[in-house]
Amino acid sequence: MTQDILLFLGGLGVLYFGADWLVRGSSRLAASLGVSPIVVGLTVVSMGTSAPELMISVVASLGGNPDLAIGNVMGSNLANVGLVLGISAIVRPLHVSARIVTREVPVMIVITALLLPLIWNHHIGRLEGLALVTMLVAYLAFVLRTAKAEDPEAPGREEKSPDEASGFSSRTITRALAFIVLGVAGLVLGAFAIRESAVALAEAMGISELVIGVTLVSIGTSLPELATCAVAAWRRQADIAVGNILGSNVFNIAGVLGVTAIVAPLDINPEVLRFEFPAMMFITVLMVPIVRTRLVIRRREGFVLLGAYLALGAWVLS
Repeated sequence: MTQDILLFLGGLGVLYFGADWLVRGSSRLAASLGVSPIVVGLTVVSMGTSAPELMISVVASLGGNPDLAIGNVMGSNLANVGLVLGISAIVRPLHVSARIVTREVPVMIVITALLLPLIWNHHIGRLEGLALVTMLVAYLAFVLRTAKAEDPEAPGREEKSPDEASGFSSRTITRALAFIVLGVAGLVLGAFAIRESAVALAEAMGISELVIGVTLVSIGTSLPELATCAVAAWRRQADIAVGNILGSNVFNIAGVLGVTAIVAPLDINPEVLRFEFPAMMFITVLMVPIVRTRLVIRRREGFVLLGAYLALGAWVLS
């Protein structure tokens, strides 16, 4: 059992650095294109920090552990809003843009709610997986199209001489691609380590894989979001922090579950409909009144989110 714990912790470490390298490389590519902070948070950063959930869910599903895969996604979305966003707001109040209130939060709620009819029959097949991935593509297209309409002259595109621009671009792309390759390799290795150790720990302690997925695995795979959001909050980049959470939750549902179901269809534990999904839906809807208060998530609201996460976690595990 000690060996499994060490393997789990080692997998988390590899997973964390893999995600960090992937986010760093992806962010550099995005910055070179002059993409605005909210778009970076909703797309590049959120997909990069959600890569661990994708790798672990695919590996778990292929290994015949669907409870671990679905528990990872549900638990990660709970942790993203309650734990990550709550702690980030406690670190420093988050002043968000009106776009997050009027567009991104409602979109996240709708996509979360649309998952219910897909899992109602306790199964996500390849057709449902394809529908989820299509939903993700439509969401990304919506984000990029509206961003272009609102910000036709994105920052970071100051004029440079052709030689300077070419040299800077080639160096940036080379370094960014190197980080991305290293990040993907770390995510694959970390995902395998966490999957093997999590299943072994569940068997040794007599705990279901669904519970392990909702707790240990989901919190572990939310570490990249926590690190990214805490740093963004400290640097007063609230749009990146909140955008990362909203985009990650959308990507977890539409991207992670969609791709996983396409690779290997998922059987859904009935407990998910009774506990995990209602808890995830509740904390998702809780974003609405909190974000609407003067377009800021204050410290006391951060404590509310953190308290809700702990209470819902205790209810799910009860």
